[in-house]
Amino acid sequence: MKNVRAALMLFVYRSIGMLIRPLIPFYLSWRAVCGKEEMNRRHERIGQPSRIRPKGPLIWLHAASVGETIALIPLLEQILSSQVNILLTTGTVTSAQLVTKHFANRLVHQYVPLDFSGVMRRFLEHWKPNLVLICESEIWPVRICELAQHHIPQILLNAKLSERSCKAWKQYAVFAHEIFSEFAVVICQSDADAERYRMLGAQNVIVAGNLKSDVVLPAHVQDLKTYRHAISQRPIWAAVSTHEGEELIASQVHTILRKRYPTLLTIIVPRHPERVSMIINKLKRKDYVCVRKSLNELPTARTDILLGDTIGEMGFYLRLTEIAFIGKSLMAEGGHNPLEPALIGAAILSGPNIGNFREIYDELMANNAVRFVFDSTMLAEHVHYLLERSDVRREMIESGRHTVAKLCGALDRTFDVLKPFLHPLILDAKRYSHGQ
Repeated sequence: MKNVRAALMLFVYRSIGMLIRPLIPFYLSWRAVCGKEEMNRRHERIGQPSRIRPKGPLIWLHAASVGETIALIPLLEQILSSQVNILLTTGTVTSAQLVTKHFANRLVHQYVPLDFSGVMRRFLEHWKPNLVLICESEIWPVRICELAQHHIPQILLNAKLSERSCKAWKQYAVFAHEIFSEFAVVICQSDADAERYRMLGAQNVIVAGNLKSDVVLPAHVQDLKTYRHAISQRPIWAAVSTHEGEELIASQVHTILRKRYPTLLTIIVPRHPERVSMIINKLKRKDYVCVRKSLNELPTARTDILLGDTIGEMGFYLRLTEIAFIGKSLMAEGGHNPLEPALIGAAILSGPNIGNFREIYDELMANNAVRFVFDSTMLAEHVHYLLERSDVRREMIESGRHTVAKLCGALDRTFDVLKPFLHPLILDAKRYSHGQ
């Protein structure tokens, strides 16, 4: 680092990592017991590979969790079609399961290494990536500096940065400038994100839109037919991407509305399926009858709640309903992306805590495509209104689709920015395949 203060701050950051490094094996084992790590793969988190590096050029892509992974799928498919090797890292068990299900052995998956100097060096010495593409807002100083020292181009894809995070980084402005200036390109979701990255020192910033607006979530046709037949004409609504406390709110809404709609079916899709056992226990203690999608259980006339406890099937759950409450907005901070429900066709309800997706919600609000609630009673009132007023429901759905349609095209714009970086690797891959 050129700046002395920034170098000192990085030294402190690395030193803290060295001090806590001996505790990491215990930490990872504890997470594995809690279901947050795979016990037999936790060594990947300290940079110890479980796969051999494929020969030829290699691109390292990183997506933190399921949502980011799904957003990258079309881009990953385009790169794979050019025969360039891909190393994809993710940070959660659910995202790893999604990668295995979708890509099988067409790419290499590893859990993302922790941001410690020795760990990152071990990781890079083994994989030797030619290009690194990081999705959204995964800003880790050691990784960024190690890549810069190895002269490996690093690009931030689908980049977003909340106002809150920006303010936090600005407290360390000199350090932030040194870190953010290392990106070859920052490809942002919005103008507001672009302005924040420039403010923090990013040099080459481009707005391409949100990759998630180009992703149409799939759904198994036969599954849809089977479940729609089982549900029949029952009134139905969904609470998706819920966090702790929001499942209870959804069940309270079910109780309130069941007086008006005795055959009501509520779908609950927790953001983290590993919580499902705890959720079921809580719901059963309150005498709710639940079925689980992961067990292929079909809702019967007695079923209150269909639990969406499978990975990568949000498209399935959203196609069963036309009313969707989006979680992490009442009992947690930040919210979740409303693009997916809008694309598939749902009238969107949300709590007020939407800081991570403010710009998208602003667009939806401007077009009357979303309604906000502040507690279970208000949520029940809105669900009731939308069940009663099919005309309003359809207007919200069409408005949401229209709003999202204007945001499409991010994949093509992103790929255009990446072409100068990808083209040499594609040529190398072809030369390598011909030389074998």
